[in-house]
Amino acid sequence: MARQSHDDPAGAESLVAAEAAVDEQEIEAALRPKRLGEFVGQQRVREQLSLVLDAAKLRNRPPDHLLLSGPPGLGKTTLAMIVAAELGMPLRVTSGPAIQHAGDLAALLSSLSEGEVLFLDEIHRMARPAEEMLYIAMEDFRVDVVVGKGAGATAIPLEIPPFTLVGATTRAGLLPGPLRDRFGFTAHMDFYSPAELEQVLRRSAGLLDVPLDRDGGAEIAGRSRGTPRIANRLLRRVRDYAQVRADGVVTADVAAAALTLYDVDEAGLDRLDRAVLDALVRRFGGGPVGLSTLAVAVGEETETVEEVAEPFLVRAGLLARTPRGRVATTAAWSHLGLVPPPGNGALGSGSSAAQPVLFDNSP
Repeated sequence: MARQSHDDPAGAESLVAAEAAVDEQEIEAALRPKRLGEFVGQQRVREQLSLVLDAAKLRNRPPDHLLLSGPPGLGKTTLAMIVAAELGMPLRVTSGPAIQHAGDLAALLSSLSEGEVLFLDEIHRMARPAEEMLYIAMEDFRVDVVVGKGAGATAIPLEIPPFTLVGATTRAGLLPGPLRDRFGFTAHMDFYSPAELEQVLRRSAGLLDVPLDRDGGAEIAGRSRGTPRIANRLLRRVRDYAQVRADGVVTADVAAAALTLYDVDEAGLDRLDRAVLDALVRRFGGGPVGLSTLAVAVGEETETVEEVAEPFLVRAGLLARTPRGRVATTAAWSHLGLVPPPGNGALGSGSSAAQPVLFDNSP
């Protein structure tokens, strides 16, 4: 969920939100690569997907249904569009929340042409009756349309042309097993390395006609949370700063000054992230502290802290969830320029992958 402060019309607080804001979707579309060879990052997924598509084209048949999972902003929608482009087929786009009745899905599927690619975003949020209809459509290319009600209801089978479903989800664990099993190819999107984000930035800078030097790209990439969407958003804001307050060239110094102005620090933390860490360390001695108490301390809703701030802080190795509550790691104290007092229980720092993350349901 993108955040924007009422006191900040520029929306600085939403710069590191991984979800796309409504007003930036058109810009995103212009920056998206159109072919698999132009897509940066996700090397293993690209190689696997290339093999699936090439084999389907050799057989002159639609490829197996594809499931793309992973955090927002990593390129799932872009890959769905690339699949249609590589196959030379039209693309139909919809989302799980838009399909609340089986009839909605039946009308959509019956209007598809042969070989068409159907992109279903947020597939885990589709209504259960429509989900059960989708099972048959994916496997047998048929939907059963129920006519009438009660004892007189009749199911009329309706054949649909072969198609390829590309499903995207940020929460693969919410997909029921029978639905996951009907996808012939499943890919998980990983966060990008700084080097990969620099490639994304160089490509976007060329499309936007932004002079970007190597150090400037590295500065932006290091603050982008491993997410191309965030990197492109930061690039546009740094471009504005460079044009208004510098000579138009995005250097490391210009990028650092611009992102400092927009409250994005060198680790990619924004105002809310730092507020959570500051409260945890300075007010509660590093924890453990309950989630609701922490939310009150930063003046935010519990859901905002848990769903917006915590995921990145945990992944960055700055915060840990334990059975007793939230605990700041040694890296969190260091990030704030502080030294944890002896015996305060701070968890040792290290790579985020090595951090033990224990989820709790306690307040």
